Amino acid sequence: ASRTRRSRGSCRPAPKPRRIVAAPSTPSTRHIRTQVLAYSGGLDTSTQLAYLAHEKGYEGCAYIADLGQDDVKDKAAIEEIRDKAQASGAYSFECVDLRREFIRDYVYECIRANCLYEGRYLLGTSMARPCIAKKQVELAWREKAEYVSHGSTGKGNDQVRFELCYLGMDPNLKCVTLWREPE
Repeated sequence: ASRTRRSRGSCRPAPKPRRIVAAPSTPSTRHIRTQVLAYSGGLDTSTQLAYLAHEKGYEGCAYIADLGQDDVKDKAAIEEIRDKAQASGAYSFECVDLRREFIRDYVYECIRANCLYEGRYLLGTSMARPCIAKKQVELAWREKAEYVSHGSTGKGNDQVRFELCYLGMDPNLKCVTLWREPE
């Protein structure tokens, strides 16, 4: 009952689309649980994606937002992240260019409001999370996913930034947060 989807990507330069096949669902799982994961390609989110796909039976769309960060600066970097997502169990990979929206709707607005941490630092990460989460919810709607997930741990405020955006946009989406689960 697993689906096959074409990979999509809109980061520059666009990688050649490839088919990514999901890990087989367990026989006891009748309902396919689809989730969109805010994916970085790092150890935490790759492990999380693999665990959710192979141990919990979720079909995962790995999503990375291009906000201008170095790890998505060229085709080779994007393909490496895509390959890691595929190896971790993603049925689909999305790399979305959000640079213009991030600057226009978040950075400029924070500068206009004089948002500084301790009076001297721009709130880069704080600004980025709602921008990333907004597109993630839109992808969940498109994929008809019931679940969203992020790799933020309980030691900081990022999980709050992601989850408040999810809740504000769609209170019916369920957030899978592995760091809260005892196992």
